[in-house]
Amino acid sequence: MRLGGRLSGAIEVLDDIERRKRPVADVLKDWGLSHRFAGSGDRAAVGNIVYDALRMKLSHAYLMDSDSAAALAHAVMYRQWGFSSESLAAALADDKFAPEAPSSEMMKAFAERRIEKAPLNVQGDIPEWTQASFEENFSDDWLEEARALAGRPSLDLRVNTLKATHAKVLKALERSGAERAAIARNGIRISAGEGASRLPNVTAEIAFQKGWFEVQDEGSQIVADLVFAQEGEQVLDYCAGGGGKTLAMAAAMNNKGQVHAYDTDRKRLAPIIERLKRAGTRNVQVHETADSLASLAGRCDRVLVDAPCTGTGTWRRRPDTKWRLTQKNLEERLAQQEEALSGAAQFVRPGGRLIYVTCSVLPEENESQVYGFCEDNPEFEILSAADTWATLFGTDKPQPWSADMKTVTLTPASTGTDGFFFCLMGRRA
Repeated sequence: MRLGGRLSGAIEVLDDIERRKRPVADVLKDWGLSHRFAGSGDRAAVGNIVYDALRMKLSHAYLMDSDSAAALAHAVMYRQWGFSSESLAAALADDKFAPEAPSSEMMKAFAERRIEKAPLNVQGDIPEWTQASFEENFSDDWLEEARALAGRPSLDLRVNTLKATHAKVLKALERSGAERAAIARNGIRISAGEGASRLPNVTAEIAFQKGWFEVQDEGSQIVADLVFAQEGEQVLDYCAGGGGKTLAMAAAMNNKGQVHAYDTDRKRLAPIIERLKRAGTRNVQVHETADSLASLAGRCDRVLVDAPCTGTGTWRRRPDTKWRLTQKNLEERLAQQEEALSGAAQFVRPGGRLIYVTCSVLPEENESQVYGFCEDNPEFEILSAADTWATLFGTDKPQPWSADMKTVTLTPASTGTDGFFFCLMGRRA
């Protein structure tokens, strides 16, 4: 397919997403199935246009004075892919599959409007109702932080130290442009690329099948490291999901001690079994029911609560969720977080650690939750993450957001990662 066909395909997908309110991944999959002549490069290019458009949906619509699928897709070409109106017209010339050119009204708006005149939430490409939370969390830097959440994410990998080394994995992926990550001890990064460029399918690599590495955002790796799980300890991953942090902690413990993986949603937990086998992990017990955790009450050295959240920190990877998020969704997550913290706390031994993590950047889900929890549960107190951060990562690396290095917040702008919140709490002996 030439550019015209790819652009038309993206407009078709964007229109479907808007009309039927479907997740972007589902719509792209269906588009690929109904356009079997499209090669992998074509599908990747269509996906790039769609994701780029959704990440900057508000600012694109403002500048084009239209939020139609065609306006958004053309704005991607002009603002993110480096085309001028003249060069794009030339690239689409004689392409029978190319979409109609934007209307004269759209092009006039694009020529005359300035993003600096737009409302601030439009400049930051965030829902208007979330602006106050961003301002509370990031103060004068909130707009920069919001804009960073509208950029393309890299592909991050974690070296499985049970089976491989950095050097071994980098050698296996040398054709992919893989490099060491900036902060995470076992991280590897493949840059996002621009325009129609596509990320490599690393899960098809023999090295992946051998269990040498896992796909995991660097921010997720960092917070798993900050849990500071030690050999011989009893660790509970109370909201384990697919097991990314479980695997990271088990490797950090060198297969010694025990990691207990549990999630209230069995379907989310199911993929962990195959991942454990591939990784060569032998110190993980998977718990399908809450009853099976009874013997761990008051016995765990560390309990991780990777709480259900709005996912605002992952907007780069899941931009469609940004525009579906509502205040009601946030309120539902707050209740679930309180329930998860309360349920997990009973498993922490006296003198043990309770760790609270979200992939959100909203203070309601983060600082407000942990300070409220400690107020209601005085046997717990918030401990500083500063010493652990310095021990693991040093002081010469990008630093997270924090007023006092007690709780920390990772963001695309500050640490080059997805957005994550981390808080370490101690139970008094």
